[in-house]
Amino acid sequence: MRRRDFIKQASSALLVLSSGKIISVTDGYEELMARKPLIRFAVASDGHYGQKDTDSAKNFADLVETINHNHQQKVFDFCVVNGDIIHDDKKWYSEAKMALDKLAVKYYVSQGNHDHVTTSEWEAIWNMPVNLDFSIKKNTILIGTTSDEKGTYLCPDLGWLSQKLEEHREQKNIFIFIHINPVKQTKNAVDCPEFFDLLSKYKNVRAVFNGHDHDEDNIKMKNNIPFIFDAHFGGNWGTDYKGFRVVELRKDNSLLTYILNPLDKLNEQTL
Repeated sequence: MRRRDFIKQASSALLVLSSGKIISVTDGYEELMARKPLIRFAVASDGHYGQKDTDSAKNFADLVETINHNHQQKVFDFCVVNGDIIHDDKKWYSEAKMALDKLAVKYYVSQGNHDHVTTSEWEAIWNMPVNLDFSIKKNTILIGTTSDEKGTYLCPDLGWLSQKLEEHREQKNIFIFIHINPVKQTKNAVDCPEFFDLLSKYKNVRAVFNGHDHDEDNIKMKNNIPFIFDAHFGGNWGTDYKGFRVVELRKDNSLLTYILNPLDKLNEQTL
């Protein structure tokens, strides 16, 4: 990508060091974009299928079309839809799933506070548990619930998380996906000090991805761990655009990440 095109399509790139220091990247855009990533994935959240006075069908179709288009240009290894897939009433799951099943890439889902079903119902709908893990190229992905059938704001399941962090402690990186921010970094977060105490024991936790806060599309650092937000692709509030985040893990273990809206790059950053 030419520098002038990059500037038109993206905000300033940032380099977030392991120390937590953030440096603006002023040169080397062409080289950065040309590097082949080890892993490339998309993360979207807050579709809120069925919410009153929103065009859910269009929002989901736009997301799927854009991810599929981007996947054709540069392959995604997987996609995570990180919570609040529907809006309260479980009758919407059929339509939401039918829309997401048109994704051309393997996708996983997490349960948000508007995804009102039991754990058994969730597994029956998605054919995956509310807490799941998988590994790819010496990296582990942990996807966990932060709610229940009543929509309660919950901390992640620390028993499950502790088991999986220990199981994957020799992996190069661990990426965690949970809908609600658990360290009180936003107005809609929950306070889970035990969660952060647990993460502090595992230096290979590379990033935590959160949805829930539709007005957050940035990266918040806490003790060298980036908490990464992706705004929303549905619903009736939040940022003035609807989009999703692209993440690329590079050979030097840096992360290049930006939001597509739906085809423009926003908040492009390197971690």
